[in-house]
Amino acid sequence: MPIYEYQCQSCGHEHEALQKLGADPILICPACTKPELMKKISAAGFRLKGTGWYETDFKSGTKKNVAGEAAPKVSTPKADSSASSKTN
Repeated sequence: MPIYEYQCQSCGHEHEALQKLGADPILICPACTKPELMKKISAAGFRLKGTGWYETDFKSGTKKNVAGEAAPKVSTPKADSSASSKTN
């Protein structure tokens, strides 16, 4: 969900709102209660939350995930040294 920035044309108050893409813009300023809130043009921020590909799929080694738990260690198969030393 994008985070949009708003600024009141009356009092200058700046406000951030977490809104769905199709949601109507907020018009009432939370500071002065006048219908003068205008959406600012800026790069919309967004928040990724929960478990999903962005949190878990591309981490390796001892990097920690968002929840603060250590990433699971991946074990690599070891070559069987006895098989390479045997001759037929």
